[in-house]
Amino acid sequence: MAAATPLLTDELDIVIPTIRNLDFLEMWRPFFQPYHLIIVQDGDPSKTIKVPDGFDYELYNRNDINKILGPKASCISFKDSACRCFGYMVSKKKYIFTIDDDCFVAKDPSGKDINALEQHIKNLLSPSTPLFFNTLYDPFREGADFVRGYPFSYREGVPTAVSHGLWLNIPDYDAPTQLVKPAERNTRYVDAVLTIPKGTLFPMCGMNLGFDRDLIGPAMYFGLMGDGQPIGRYDDMWAGWCIKVICDHLGLGVKTGLPYIWHSKASNPFVNLKKEYNGIFWQEEIIPFFQAATLPKDCTSVQNCYIELSKQVKEKLGKIDPYFVKLADAMVTWIEAWDELNPAKA
Repeated sequence: MAAATPLLTDELDIVIPTIRNLDFLEMWRPFFQPYHLIIVQDGDPSKTIKVPDGFDYELYNRNDINKILGPKASCISFKDSACRCFGYMVSKKKYIFTIDDDCFVAKDPSGKDINALEQHIKNLLSPSTPLFFNTLYDPFREGADFVRGYPFSYREGVPTAVSHGLWLNIPDYDAPTQLVKPAERNTRYVDAVLTIPKGTLFPMCGMNLGFDRDLIGPAMYFGLMGDGQPIGRYDDMWAGWCIKVICDHLGLGVKTGLPYIWHSKASNPFVNLKKEYNGIFWQEEIIPFFQAATLPKDCTSVQNCYIELSKQVKEKLGKIDPYFVKLADAMVTWIEAWDELNPAKA
């Protein structure tokens, strides 16, 4: 059963990148139907994507992206699910939930269907606690609280910008791990939501993700991936590293844990290895870069922070490969396009 009254129906868009008919929406109908969907069609724009009846949606293909953004469309990836971030840009809502089309409704240990969207909303509407770890995990959850020894001055928490959900069945593994453990399935349902501590990076997966567009939207750029690029499958990772540095700087929170979705199929590990190959090497230098990255005090908006980060990417990561110079330029283009489509509110 869906929640009696769905939350934030006028304030949240569901963004779905796809290359196929969206039959998977049928099982999500009780949870998604009250919301507006933004479908970003990747690949061949002449192909018709079928959406089940009764959903309120807008669909954008590559021709639409080129028409809306003009030359700035170069910052949106092609033939890669990174194209989903175009949906974040054209949305006019405060919140975004994004999900992949191979993610199905999971069941909790009691056998009840999990309303992933409702849990993301709960995560986003309650504060985060990045400055001091609470050993009972989320203190704002029913039946939990701050433990003895938790400083009272930190108990207000900070606004939550990102809610990162997890997956039952097929875990989000990289290609080498997939090759070594082809039959591994995640059956562990951990009933917990944690705030990721300040100063700690994490691997952000984009297939079950909620965020507050007003708080962090302009930093949710999924990079240059796929067609014509030397790397793939690092789009959400890149966004995750950027948003975490910026959230830490601006005093915002990131949560991970519930909700779970059922990830139905594993992608081909050999295809994945080809996409990830450079990233597996590069990340050993990228991670220390983000761990050491600091932003000046006068960077008080997400856009300012992101532009500053792009300069550091160009200067420091540009030495690894010319790709990072191109990526740094695309980060700036992304912000320009974002600001054009989302003029500052007076």
